[in-house]
Amino acid sequence: MDTFKGLGKSLTSLGTQITPFASRTFQYTKEQLGQAEDKTQLPPDYIDLEKRVDALKAVHQKMLAVTSQYSHEAYDYPPNIKETFQDLGRTVSEKVTLLSSATSPAEAQAALTAPPTAKPQPKTFPHAIARASLASSQTLHQQHTGAGEDPLATALEKYALAMERVGEARLAQDAQIQSRFLAGWNTTLNTNLNFATRARKSVEKARLTLDAVKARVKGTTWKLGGASSPRQDIHDEHELSPEAQEEIEKAEDEFVTQTEEAVGVMKNVSICPLVVSRISRPLTYKQVLDTPEPLRNLAELIAAQMEFHKKAHEILSELAPIIDGLQVEQE
Repeated sequence: MDTFKGLGKSLTSLGTQITPFASRTFQYTKEQLGQAEDKTQLPPDYIDLEKRVDALKAVHQKMLAVTSQYSHEAYDYPPNIKETFQDLGRTVSEKVTLLSSATSPAEAQAALTAPPTAKPQPKTFPHAIARASLASSQTLHQQHTGAGEDPLATALEKYALAMERVGEARLAQDAQIQSRFLAGWNTTLNTNLNFATRARKSVEKARLTLDAVKARVKGTTWKLGGASSPRQDIHDEHELSPEAQEEIEKAEDEFVTQTEEAVGVMKNVSICPLVVSRISRPLTYKQVLDTPEPLRNLAELIAAQMEFHKKAHEILSELAPIIDGLQVEQE
């Protein structure tokens, strides 16, 4: 037992010389081992803010995990199809223009395989449908021997042109979502919420420092095997030296300052009871929880989706009567 008491006394003495980081580490270890007797409690309002910030962060992570697909052009591109470099060389509109001037099957085939004039065409589902429809249309045209045009071939060509327009509308939607939703939500997650996380870490750091100082000046730096430090029984708060009391107050001031700043970062609210007693003015900091940006960004996401579906509806609504007319003529 004397050995344990001696070791405890040595650790207590060491606590007056170690760095603040080591002191906080000691305090944290004590708390994890259930050795801390007097852990400073964070105010309930502060803990509530932490939970709300954690919830907001989880929401951003979950939504971005899905909506980040709008940053990848081929998110709806069928994985089972294999298009060649020639297939992606020109737009459907360009190919239709070239085909309109072809006077033989060889020229028509050359129009379909004409060398690219720009970057490869988009790999989206609507664009893939457009290219497949145009290729199918030409297959029918080449085998058609009757008078006039093959109605299905004509319909497929018109459908190809329409679906290319739908694909372009989808790309426009994606661009809007990237700039008006994803950029904003990524900023909130990676900047604003990170500020809150750093502020909360500073609070925990100040809290550990405060409790470590209290434990050291009161002689309760460490306990081993139930042994108490010789100083533990003789030091009460009213018996602390002026120097020790000043050190505790300094640590308390730092804890209050960090808590104040963290509350201000997370939300502009009246300061919780522990801090109210030490400051006389309310906080007016940039807010994380009450910022309108996430909701505004969500509205932009919905607006972009609405615009795309509206445009797609308009394009297909124009096409449908034409296809119906071709069907009637054939019948």
